[in-house]
Amino acid sequence: MSDEPLMPEAGDPEDAPVDPEDAPVDVDGDDEGGAPANDDPVVALEAERDELRGTLQRVQADFENFRKRTMRDQADQAARAHEGLVGKLLPVLDSFELAVLNIPSGDLGEAGDKLKKGVELVYAEFFSVLEREGLSRIDAVGKPFDPEEHEAVMRDEGPGDPIVTEQMRAGYRLQGRVVRPAMVRVGPPPG
Repeated sequence: MSDEPLMPEAGDPEDAPVDPEDAPVDVDGDDEGGAPANDDPVVALEAERDELRGTLQRVQADFENFRKRTMRDQADQAARAHEGLVGKLLPVLDSFELAVLNIPSGDLGEAGDKLKKGVELVYAEFFSVLEREGLSRIDAVGKPFDPEEHEAVMRDEGPGDPIVTEQMRAGYRLQGRVVRPAMVRVGPPPG
């Protein structure tokens, strides 16, 4: 036997050596040269069914993702609108607070005391409604300065990390998010 590779005769392709990569693969086990039996209508229908089932599952998943995204966007939009309304009401809240602080008690007699009590009740009710909607006041005085929650308009120089020493205007959070930072004066920590 010689070591030369066998060369097929021209015109006899079946005797040619076959590369394993190019060999036909028997995918359905029918031993007919690797070609699936497309002539069988049951197999064709099963393949079509599987393809349609896969398409349906992808469409259902896409729709579910779209539904969730739409609901999340609607909730975000409602929260932004809610935040906008509360932001517009904060100056009214500030005005009520100033009114309560500046009505003198006892100097105006019984009518003045009734007026002060009425304004205090309206202020308390108004603030209570906003609290039920998720509004909370930011406690600032004595806390370390936080630019996310505090707007420093005055600063007393000194060593150490600044803390809030005075609050000029109240700050508020709505459901955990800052809607208005507290206007504050900062200074060095005591001691």
